[in-house]
Amino acid sequence: MQRILVVDDAEVNRELLRGMLKDDYIVELAEDGEQAVQKMERFYKDTAALLLDLQMPNMDGFAVIAQMEKNGWLHKIPVLVISGEQATEIENQCFELGVSDFIRKPFEASIVRNRVRNTVELFACKNQLEQKVERQTERLRRQHQIIQMQAEKLREARPFHDLMMQYRSAIMEVETKLRILNDEFSLKYNRNPFESIKSRLKSPESIYEKLIRKGFSATVDDIQENLADVAGVRVICSFPDDIYRLADLFTKQDDIILLKRKDYIENPKSNGYRSLHLIIEIPIFLSCEKIYRKVEVQFRTIAMDFWASLEHKLKYKKDVENADEIVTQLKTCADSIEALDYQMQDIRNKIDRARPY
Repeated sequence: MQRILVVDDAEVNRELLRGMLKDDYIVELAEDGEQAVQKMERFYKDTAALLLDLQMPNMDGFAVIAQMEKNGWLHKIPVLVISGEQATEIENQCFELGVSDFIRKPFEASIVRNRVRNTVELFACKNQLEQKVERQTERLRRQHQIIQMQAEKLREARPFHDLMMQYRSAIMEVETKLRILNDEFSLKYNRNPFESIKSRLKSPESIYEKLIRKGFSATVDDIQENLADVAGVRVICSFPDDIYRLADLFTKQDDIILLKRKDYIENPKSNGYRSLHLIIEIPIFLSCEKIYRKVEVQFRTIAMDFWASLEHKLKYKKDVENADEIVTQLKTCADSIEALDYQMQDIRNKIDRARPY
């Protein structure tokens, strides 16, 4: 049976509450706050709840709550105030101090039993959840330490340095090809197919974490064979048809090998994400050889890039309030962005057709 501590300077109240609760709990009694603190020092790990009077000699209920907060007990033991006090201000003050419930005198047995049971059960669930979160946090902390250690080993390995240099070179090759196409369009058609290019190289931590998650070892060979997004290039276009035109011209170049094409514009993800993804191999020319390296190239419109940055923040930010509501709003925004992109494209086409040659 769980232990309940009843603290009241009136013996009749102590005995009355013991009679109501003794069938379900071991009931400890205290005449004032000082006795209550002494008993909690002995039994706080085993105490399921504290029924606490406010007006007592020597040490009143508010002083007991303050001592519990100081000792770190208030987050482990739920406090139910037992009082004849009718003032709303006092009740609010108790809740602000961390009290779980407020039971007014005179006592009604069924109300006392139900409130004590509900409070004990809720606190037990809360404590179990907190312990689970603590264990999960510790597990993640240890996992993060392992990733950091293994990533540091990767950083120090010469073959890994060589491979990262090759991926950086592959990114430069992709950017050069795209900029050449952009310059050609600017001269021939007086317009540019894209607005900007962004590139990134995965960190050693991200590389190691993804390899382990996919069941591979942290070796240079497994990085080359099994990861397609170590090197990434994002191309931001004004209009959807620019995306397809530019992607087709880019992949038709005879030294580019298209490995995979994922069209999330024609087939958006469930959250509304729209982008064209290409996994390619592109040659880089070293001092003694020509080798191919994989690059992930993403094409998206300006509006969808802005949307994706918000979605990314939601995905990786912890403890966001109303997350489900935000997900729904983002999906609505994504649908609106698609409609707007095509409306703007249609307007551009009308302007182009009206342009004198």
